[in-house]
Amino acid sequence: MKKLMIGNEALARGFYEGGIGAVSSYPGTPSTEITEFLAKYDDIYSEWAPNEKVAAEVAFGASLGGKRSLCCMKHVGLNVAADPLFTLSYTGVNAGMVVCVADDPAMHSSQNEQDSRHYAIAAKLPMLEPADSDEALQFAKASFKLSEQFDTVVMMRTLTRIAHSQSIVTLGEREEAPEKPYEKKPEKYIMMPAYAKKRHPVVEERMKKLAEYAESCPFNRVEWSEDKTLGIITSGTSYQYVKEVFGDRVSVLKLGMINPLPKKTVKSFAQKVDRLVVVEELDGIIETFCRTLGLEVEGKKLFSPIGEFSQSVIRKAFGLKEPENVQLPNPVPLRPPMMCSGCPHRGIYYTLSKNKITVIGDIGCYTLGAQPPLCAVDTTLCMGASVSGLHGFNKAGEGAFESRSVAVIGDSTFMHSGITGLVDIAYNQSNSTVIILDNSITGMTGHQQNPTTGLNIKGDPAGKIDLEALCRSIGIERVRVVDPYNIEECEKAILEELKAPCPSVIISRRPCVLLKYVKLNAPLEISNDACRGCRKCMKLGCPSISFKNGHAVIDETLCVGCGVCKQLCAFGAIQGQGGKVQ
Repeated sequence: MKKLMIGNEALARGFYEGGIGAVSSYPGTPSTEITEFLAKYDDIYSEWAPNEKVAAEVAFGASLGGKRSLCCMKHVGLNVAADPLFTLSYTGVNAGMVVCVADDPAMHSSQNEQDSRHYAIAAKLPMLEPADSDEALQFAKASFKLSEQFDTVVMMRTLTRIAHSQSIVTLGEREEAPEKPYEKKPEKYIMMPAYAKKRHPVVEERMKKLAEYAESCPFNRVEWSEDKTLGIITSGTSYQYVKEVFGDRVSVLKLGMINPLPKKTVKSFAQKVDRLVVVEELDGIIETFCRTLGLEVEGKKLFSPIGEFSQSVIRKAFGLKEPENVQLPNPVPLRPPMMCSGCPHRGIYYTLSKNKITVIGDIGCYTLGAQPPLCAVDTTLCMGASVSGLHGFNKAGEGAFESRSVAVIGDSTFMHSGITGLVDIAYNQSNSTVIILDNSITGMTGHQQNPTTGLNIKGDPAGKIDLEALCRSIGIERVRVVDPYNIEECEKAILEELKAPCPSVIISRRPCVLLKYVKLNAPLEISNDACRGCRKCMKLGCPSISFKNGHAVIDETLCVGCGVCKQLCAFGAIQGQGGKVQ
């Protein structure tokens, strides 16, 4: 049976057909849908973990207990999971275990362009990289057997364009893998120095065997052309661009196993072509490998290590002309992301901006508070960094910054890695004010549940973290909850907590306006007779409000009647039933 699938669905199907028993992940674009698709299979265990480190450890535990396991994450999430990952290379597995990581060249939804191939090399783990949805399914299906064959975690790398593009896949049947009995093996699984020293040689020997396997494995292939003037080595998305530009006119070594790389195969291919070029996005890892073999090769002198490739990038690098039908007469206008109409974060950010408060930001849809006209965020580093960053900022200021600075962090991000920063604040006592933006969901990645929502990945009732009780339990005595649609309440709370002589937490609580159960009000209206054209309502940056012919205008197709703008208008020009969104 054949079906059209995006890469993430195909990966999920492949892992399912390969006999997966358990998956634990943290959502992160472009990897999120893999776990969401797997959660639809009721005969396997699936969960959202609080963060990627936990997810990797849960997957290890499931493997140890005899079930084939998986954890998925985006590239920056792999940083969080790196601690267990490197030691998992030493322990190996019981049942097969796969770590699937999705890189994001061009940073469509990320804070850096990280190349996860470095992790596979550094951790000394095999890594596969599919080039389309069908390969995604087939590679995923084979990955568990590969893991068990070599007693190792297998890494699966995908990219945004593979994860979210569609192609035809061939479906197969699920292979039920018998559970492997757990056996107590201290020398294999207890990584204290005496045992770890003995495991390192095992890792090195395994990599030698994997390198031999790479020479004949089904993941790598050579596609010969009659004309061997040009030979290209490539993988993943770049392979698709090369084929779309050249077709069968050039010889291609297509790599599906990108660590370890096959020395003999690469050398043999290079010897049979006149010119050798490596086409790879981000870092020149394959190119560097070729140079270590003494090969004359071109790569990053033709291609940038920055951003995504395209057919146009390939053509330009090889001096080929663009087809006329792909040249646009006018450039496509940029459409920067922004907070939605009625976003519960907007009122808080307006208040912070109005009072010129320094805001140490975090990762989530609320990062968009950095955009004009609010311009309310000063820094964004990584998940959880706002809380601990604020503590360090205030300690550096020796008290001078405490009354003028806050941290903002979402509920899901707080559970991911903000808690430990708050523990640091409570333990080491800076008078820091942390604002938890609780919108009752993991918003940026598409509305996944988290430990504060009371529902699990399937939408069933689950344990629910009480944020107020949690904050108090670690030593934060001042904890208060505000409605971000109430500007006066928010401003009062923020200014009072900034003056407090001890650490404090403000929980800004209102569900994301896009959640299905949220009931919306009728859109507001603006009276042209009352509107003075002061533009104060425009300072909110609400996409529902524009300015035309000297007056503010509300787009009734976008407005959800939150009423935040109504509280700003000193002339009563904004009319309607705003402020009662439930």
